[in-house]
Amino acid sequence: MKFLIRHLLIDLLALSPVTGGARSGGDMASVQLVRSSAARVTAPEVPLADLQELRRGIGAFAFDLYRTLQEDQERVNFFYSPFSISITLAMTWAGAREETEREMADVLHFTLPQDRLHPAFNALDLELTRRGQGARGKDGKGFRLNIVNALWGQTDFRFLPEFLDGLARNYSAGLRLLDFVNDAEAARKVINRWISDQTEGRIQELIRLNMLNEMTRLVLTDAIYFNAAWAQPFEKQLTADEPFYLLDGSQVMTPMMQHDADWNYLEGEGFQAVSVPYDGGELSMVILLPREGRFKEFERSLDFERADQILEGMTPHRVLFKMPRFRMESSLDLKDILSRMGMSSPFKPDLADFSGMNGERNLFIHSIAHQAFILVDEAGTEAAAATALFARVLSAPLNSVEMTVNRPFFFFIRDHQTGAILFVGRVLNPTR
Repeated sequence: MKFLIRHLLIDLLALSPVTGGARSGGDMASVQLVRSSAARVTAPEVPLADLQELRRGIGAFAFDLYRTLQEDQERVNFFYSPFSISITLAMTWAGAREETEREMADVLHFTLPQDRLHPAFNALDLELTRRGQGARGKDGKGFRLNIVNALWGQTDFRFLPEFLDGLARNYSAGLRLLDFVNDAEAARKVINRWISDQTEGRIQELIRLNMLNEMTRLVLTDAIYFNAAWAQPFEKQLTADEPFYLLDGSQVMTPMMQHDADWNYLEGEGFQAVSVPYDGGELSMVILLPREGRFKEFERSLDFERADQILEGMTPHRVLFKMPRFRMESSLDLKDILSRMGMSSPFKPDLADFSGMNGERNLFIHSIAHQAFILVDEAGTEAAAATALFARVLSAPLNSVEMTVNRPFFFFIRDHQTGAILFVGRVLNPTR
């Protein structure tokens, strides 16, 4: 299985420019890294209760976002990273105040106060980066789960030291200075190059032409790269074309991978679920398959609490398993989606309050773009996610079961120890 996510773009703009000048559109831009007086806290003392609360928050947001996406009747398949979205917006939330802070917290399920949420994100991030010691990647190299953050600010634009120090301590996000005012195109290329480097070339142009302009003051970015082999890879010679049945009763032919393994499995009212582990046994892909004719019913009932119940109910089985190879691309306008979920003031110049960034109420979120790509095959999973926010300003089996994923299904990738959900997707048609 091979994943690629092209992810979030959040543009914070200023209400008025700080300097003038022509935009050269050159290929290069000088980047100055501003070192914060604060260093990252590498051993944060965070109560277990706070980590559990953060996990619940990310999970609740993941399924709230899912429900909003499934309302779009034209959207067939989709794939996104709630972890990357949450961590990028958490960095933005660090500078939010008053109603803007409250709205973002409500939609993102940030139930911890600022002084506890950011250290909890730091602890979770550090825990995730320890995964895969000695495990294999799908490409024959080592397992990788890399998470990196960065801030890109306008040269000569003043940011509060406490804002920068907080992001340095908890997100290891250094401030890199670029000149959006005079050369937004060169700045765009620099940030895209950084994202490409962090995702091993899988995301090369997160920021499209004209997404940045002379009013951009801050771009917050998060990049996730995940490369893991299945604990028990599928054998390619067993893959064969079989029918996949669509919601409208028609069918398409698609390559179906096959396996016979001991995995955690649950059969419930109207669905089957299986957890397919990655090498090292620390993360897995959970696949939820509604019974024929019950897809919409199951989808409407799917939330974080039900997903948690399904995971808790799984037990070891011998699973005779089939699932399709598939590839899909997804593009989301998160500004519109988050607004529909109740986060509106951060996008309004007259209501946004990000004064915790620079001491003034002259920044608002101009745009949030999310792009994703996923390719599923027999070897394992490769996934990359990039998020940018612009301020414009898993014993032996008990029995044997069969599970054939030949109709629409859901999946998510999660970390076992923390329970953090890294990626979520829906497949209605594996050939699209």
